[in-house]
Amino acid sequence: MNAPPLRRILETALYIEDLDAAETFYRDALGLEVIMRTDGRDVFFRCGDSMLLIFNPHVSAVPEHRVPTHGAHGPGHMAFGADAAGLEAWRARLQEHGIPIERDIEWPNGARSIYFRDPGDNSIEIATPSLWNLA
Repeated sequence: MNAPPLRRILETALYIEDLDAAETFYRDALGLEVIMRTDGRDVFFRCGDSMLLIFNPHVSAVPEHRVPTHGAHGPGHMAFGADAAGLEAWRARLQEHGIPIERDIEWPNGARSIYFRDPGDNSIEIATPSLWNLA
């Protein structure tokens, strides 16, 4: 049987030991809505029609009965999308929250990305969707 093509990423996960810092960062600095929190284990955020899951890597690696073990050690990466005007507004918002921009890249196709770090040292990007010809 042929499976239909996958159409989007429903959720993505990053790993941060300090869930309090992660919640403050993603809720206050990035404005994401907290959907659920399990103390010591995880905090989940809504981002448009997708979910960002933040796990404590030490806890998510412990076998349990419902979800397979998972985790990562060392910095991960994810990107949010924003139009060109929105990207400038995000630059200002990050500055207001004292979050330094690590890189600002204009790509050969005219797309643009800004990079910064979350409390787990993950590389977070905000990019114009034209980066992947999605706009």
